[in-house]
Amino acid sequence: MKNGYPKVYALKGGWREWERAEFPYEEKDSELPDIVQGCVDCHEKVTPFVVSEWKRSKHSTNMVSCLMCHGVEHMSDKDVDKAATVKPELCIMCHEAQGKQFAKGKHSKAWKAVQALPSAHWQPMAFIEGIKGCDSCHKIGFKEPKEIRELRKRGAGFGIASCDICHTRHSFSVEEALQPQTCRVCHRGFDQPMWEIYSSSKHGIRNALKREGTLPEDTRAPTCQDCHMKGGDHGVRTAWGFLAIRMPMPEDKAWAEARKTIMQSIGMLDPQGKPTERYKLIEELDLARLTQEDWQKERDKMAKTCLDCHPAVFVDQMFENGDRLVMEADLLLAEAIRIVSALYEDGLVAKPWNYPYDFPDFFAVHDAPTSIEQKLYLMFMKHRMGAFQGGFHFNPDYALWYGLLELQHSLEEIRALDGQLRTKKKRR
Repeated sequence: MKNGYPKVYALKGGWREWERAEFPYEEKDSELPDIVQGCVDCHEKVTPFVVSEWKRSKHSTNMVSCLMCHGVEHMSDKDVDKAATVKPELCIMCHEAQGKQFAKGKHSKAWKAVQALPSAHWQPMAFIEGIKGCDSCHKIGFKEPKEIRELRKRGAGFGIASCDICHTRHSFSVEEALQPQTCRVCHRGFDQPMWEIYSSSKHGIRNALKREGTLPEDTRAPTCQDCHMKGGDHGVRTAWGFLAIRMPMPEDKAWAEARKTIMQSIGMLDPQGKPTERYKLIEELDLARLTQEDWQKERDKMAKTCLDCHPAVFVDQMFENGDRLVMEADLLLAEAIRIVSALYEDGLVAKPWNYPYDFPDFFAVHDAPTSIEQKLYLMFMKHRMGAFQGGFHFNPDYALWYGLLELQHSLEEIRALDGQLRTKKKRR
């Protein structure tokens, strides 16, 4: 600290490389420096809510002013474009521990994950550009400086810093980020029904009753953050990952074959079961646990969290039930994949030109042109997610009715469509 102000950091090339530098202005007794007061006076007229949010924040009382984040080059309405874009590095210079945790977690890779989808750049630009559609959630991930410049040029000024996805600027409230509704923004709906699952689970119901005052303040009512960010850990990793697949293969032979088939449709394994380039990409993007050690580490960490409230025998049984739900879902999905794959091989369904093998490509699903392929995608991304997430979040309704039974129903429809296509071929 110098004159009551914190030191800032000068970046040398990436957030991991920074050094201390002196703050660019001097303190005046018991008031904001003139240069900062000038920002406040102007923006109270131009963007009043930005100022009121900042004034409520801890930043305002710790002298983290406009200049620390937006620089000193923008000083009037004639040089607005010179206001610096806030990047994660600026947050990390003070919140170093959280930054390092975040960098090791899946959220930091979310932007690269959506950009890596094979068909992302073929989608309607209104759905992709400007942080819309998929990008509206995946914007939480780290971005390269050139990507940030291009995004800002196209008007995507929000969400670039990653941290402000949960800690909404300019208040950057910890209290807000600790509420389960904050997670709801992204973790809900078609492929991420965690909010629906949590809010109608025992955990979510008790939390809602506690918030409305029906249950006392000291009631145990876990939030998403209590379980997935224990102790404030910003890594947010889970044992089964996003895709609910893992390595090594299970001892159960039927399940091992089913998982192999699913990994082939994800593009991680080739027809011979050998790892592909996409296997390396999945590993890089942290979408799955690909070693026993990595899986066990996250499993043990979550078990320790559950043991805060539940006895060990209950925790062990719930985890085993969750594993079994994944297995049952995999067996159903794998059979459906093999049916569609056989239709490709037999020439009864035209395999899209960009699918590398005679397997459906779940990462290029937007190109699936037929109803049978679309039903298969629903099995993978919607119904299997319901079974998997419902099982581990203690919501039997989702695990059964929106998960396993929907998988069974879709599989029967795919079997019927397969029969119709093959009957039609025989009649020719």
